[in-house]
Amino acid sequence: MGQEEEDAVGVEEVKEQEQEQEEEEIGTSSWNQRKQTQIVQLSEKLIHGDLESQIQAARDIRKLVRKSSSSSSPSSSSSVKTRSKLAAAGVIQPLVFMLVSPNMDAREASLLALLNLAVRNERNKVKIVTAGAIPPLVELLKIQNSSIRELATAAILTLSAAAPNKHTIVASGAAPLLVQVLSSGSVQGKVDAVTALHNLSTCPENSTAILDAKAVLPLINLLKECKKYSKFAEKTTALLEILSNSEEGRIAISNSDGGILTLVETVEDGSLVSTEHAVGALLSLCQSCRDKYRKLILNEGAIPGLLRLTVEGTAEARERAHTLLDLLRDSPQEKRLASSVLERIVYDIAARVDGADKAAETAKRLLQDMVQRSMEHSLSCIQQRAASCTPSDIPSS
Repeated sequence: MGQEEEDAVGVEEVKEQEQEQEEEEIGTSSWNQRKQTQIVQLSEKLIHGDLESQIQAARDIRKLVRKSSSSSSPSSSSSVKTRSKLAAAGVIQPLVFMLVSPNMDAREASLLALLNLAVRNERNKVKIVTAGAIPPLVELLKIQNSSIRELATAAILTLSAAAPNKHTIVASGAAPLLVQVLSSGSVQGKVDAVTALHNLSTCPENSTAILDAKAVLPLINLLKECKKYSKFAEKTTALLEILSNSEEGRIAISNSDGGILTLVETVEDGSLVSTEHAVGALLSLCQSCRDKYRKLILNEGAIPGLLRLTVEGTAEARERAHTLLDLLRDSPQEKRLASSVLERIVYDIAARVDGADKAAETAKRLLQDMVQRSMEHSLSCIQQRAASCTPSDIPSS
């Protein structure tokens, strides 16, 4: 093939690519036009239609948002725009009105539509609350229909992620109802309730309302039951740490059956996140009144887990564990110096054995071995005490 023929072929390929791109743009534009027309029609049905038309429109809104989020859509990256266009078309207010409908299908359809409009769209979250959604959502938390109650919990969770909404949600009386979900809801409901309460607690003024709702005991019970390294445990311990910053929260934790023990167990078995929050809560207790909480924490066998945390935890967790260990010792000021001397001795030994370049790594390994031996010794002591316990020593139930 000559040069002229090759050039001609190249020109043809460019034309074909341009034509394909133009067709794709036309297809996308046409799809967007159809979607905009559909949005207007859905808005009209919600505002002017009868109840059945409104219910179907709410269901179609959910489908449209989900379709825009799917990878098969020509404009899969436009899901945020779809949510914004739906809000601009005026669908939020009629959907909020449907939340108080005596028709349960209308409530469920509007809940699902509002949930999909709020996800990943902060402006819509605020618009939904401004439209008056919180009071009817709080009422839905009170009804016996578990499916609707779970959807209402999920909606409050989603809306609580926006900072401007937090005061409105707490002021509406949602906290006590979310705490009830912690005790009686489904697994997903409990997860959503914990996360919602955590979102709300990040505003300091909201912690009092959560404490007044008696949240600590069900949180401790949930932490007892769940895997300490789970995401659920991370949210629960994060909330408990926030609540431990007040005297009322600290008293509630220490008075809860197994409250301190559960935090100690989380320090031992939790993820990097949950151990950091658990040791933070314990430290908050001990720093507030060492004489009151020191023995309570020691009696639950906290030392081995704290020692391990000084080696294996996050930077923040290691610092907290060191500080708490100092407070748990008989003479914190004197023992703090002894602890530093011990660490220095271990580092010097490591430097002599493996050289300065590897000293830090070797010292860490030696400290880990010391922690392991300490934990094994503590376990041995516990087993010996258990073996020496006679039936008459065991309290009757």
